[in-house]
Amino acid sequence: MHTLNSLLQKISHAKSLDFGDIINNSIELFKKVWLKGFLVILFLGIAAFIISLVFQLIGLAPKAFDINNGFDIESFSDFYFQNILYSIPQNILVSTLTLAFVAAFYRICKQIDSGETANDDYFYFLKKEYFTKVFMLGIIYTLIAAAAQRLFLIPYIYVFVPLSYFAVIFAFNPDLSETEIVKASFALGNKKWLITFGTMFVMLIIGGLGILGCGIGILFTISIVYLPSFLIYKDVVGFKAHSEIDKIGLNDDDDDDSDY
Repeated sequence: MHTLNSLLQKISHAKSLDFGDIINNSIELFKKVWLKGFLVILFLGIAAFIISLVFQLIGLAPKAFDINNGFDIESFSDFYFQNILYSIPQNILVSTLTLAFVAAFYRICKQIDSGETANDDYFYFLKKEYFTKVFMLGIIYTLIAAAAQRLFLIPYIYVFVPLSYFAVIFAFNPDLSETEIVKASFALGNKKWLITFGTMFVMLIIGGLGILGCGIGILFTISIVYLPSFLIYKDVVGFKAHSEIDKIGLNDDDDDDSDY
């Protein structure tokens, strides 16, 4: 586990990363974890559907924009701003589950990437000892995203990159406080903003090609979007060989205190 100071120090002294290497390594890692990624996307899709259904039943679901009365900028603007606020409760739950499942996916990716025995516990960060923290991160994530959305496109594009590091920072540093995770995520996101955005954009295009497989194929491919953040974190910060969250399911002869 890293402290906040050690994380910030590594981030501030981070070496330059190669765009092509991140792309190639993302593709190679995806070949090993695509099924794990599919299950994460499936869990998220089912969870989002159930949450949306519940909110519709209780009358708190975000409303769709009514174009029957014509389209004008003023009415769309009013709808946009109202819907951002109206969506916050639902988005908090979705964000919480997304962070928990993606953090578990990163934990699995690390085990596979380093040749460890994978422990496919997709609900690892929904356990009692982590749930309060991941829920608070879900609230913070949603409020930051909502504030950026109210300022329209450019601020939201900017904060999207630091927000994408919430899950990976949390996955490998769950002992950090919520505030420390946010600080580290924004430090890494700001330091490596361009390469993160660029590689994620390319992975989004590649992952989106799955839609050619009768539409449902995208469920098998879109998880590749999560891999650049994982690989950038690995190159910038690195992993302790056996942090407490990784000891479960590992062979005893794998014990080592060196950095991976």
